[in-house]
Amino acid sequence: MMLLSSLAHVYLLAAVALAVPAQEKRVHHQADLSDHVHDDSQNYQYDHEAFLGKEDAKTFDQLTPEESKDRLAKIVDRIDSDKDGYITHSELHKWIKHRQRRYIEENVNKHWKDYDANKDDKIAWEEYKNTTYGYYLGEDFNDIEDKDTYKSMLARDERRFKAADKDGDGIATREEFTAFLHPEEFNYMKDVVVQETVEDIDKNGDGKINLDEYIGDMYTPEDGEAEPDWVQTEKTHFADFRDINKDGYLDADEVAKWVLPGEVDHADNEAKHLIHETDTDKDEKITKKEILANWNMFVGSQATNYGEDLTKRHDEF
Repeated sequence: MMLLSSLAHVYLLAAVALAVPAQEKRVHHQADLSDHVHDDSQNYQYDHEAFLGKEDAKTFDQLTPEESKDRLAKIVDRIDSDKDGYITHSELHKWIKHRQRRYIEENVNKHWKDYDANKDDKIAWEEYKNTTYGYYLGEDFNDIEDKDTYKSMLARDERRFKAADKDGDGIATREEFTAFLHPEEFNYMKDVVVQETVEDIDKNGDGKINLDEYIGDMYTPEDGEAEPDWVQTEKTHFADFRDINKDGYLDADEVAKWVLPGEVDHADNEAKHLIHETDTDKDEKITKKEILANWNMFVGSQATNYGEDLTKRHDEF
């Protein structure tokens, strides 16, 4: 059992890491799949990083073409979840999303054993609560300072845990626990993200955000300090764009449009692109044979790197 003093420090650090950060950083933009320009006429680096993730794409670049194709064939078997010999758009989309979320999954896996006390590969709410807040405290926190803060943190965690727990059995699978720790990554956790954002900014407790609260979340003036120009810009954004119904407040729907903007699903687009480019019989799904016939679109190798290096050198001359 962790002592409260050390655990409180750890939990507060974790809370900072998990909390939605201030203002523009409160907005959860979907990251692109690669830093490379998506131009297949030049190279397939964007596709490689989208399909494999950035780190594994680098690993494949060091393999021979034969090794790359062999590994790709094994990946195809993993993507084909129903084992029918075809890769559908849904399967490929799920795979690409998985590769892009890998850093999150690795973070969850790293801390999984700290919470899975009985080693059943699941985390019950009681396990999380006891590990985080301590067995001996009870829920009143009478023996610590600032107990109201801890009671609030506990209630917020429990509410988020219940939202992540899809089947409501009080026990989180690995995916549900990932949704608990990273709710912004899961559509079904949208309401939790919005609710927590409102609670963080709403200082008078009326359940909505006024202009002063909105500005106060990102800027606290010092004595004698002139208001920066960007603050006035944010006030204009609040009035002209964020406050859609012009009632002077941001309600839950308006906060949702702000912090969870509807954006292009890059993984969806990439799945469609890869299928379109490799589906030779145009049945809107691809086989392992079709993928391996176009293997260098999915993965790189020493040969593709060498070819790109030659092209670059030629262009320099």
